[in-house]
Amino acid sequence: MKIIKVGAIWCKECLVMKPMWVEIEKEIPELNTEYFDFDMDNDKIKKYEIKNVPSFIFLDKEGQEFLRLNGVQNKDDLIKIIKDNIDK
Repeated sequence: MKIIKVGAIWCKECLVMKPMWVEIEKEIPELNTEYFDFDMDNDKIKKYEIKNVPSFIFLDKEGQEFLRLNGVQNKDDLIKIIKDNIDK
């Protein structure tokens, strides 16, 4: 599983989520994440059809999207989703 995180420096919700993701990534070191900036990574934004920030796209081992979350998320909920799907 891989998680694509999309944010922007002007996004207040993104600033809330950033330290939370740092904590999650420390707790689950095998987690594979990648960050894209909404204003700078235009090719990725178009590829994944990002309309809102923050956005979190969960991909399986084949690179197929199986979940997309937008906005501020609860840390415990994210950890549960990750642990339930880490082997996808």
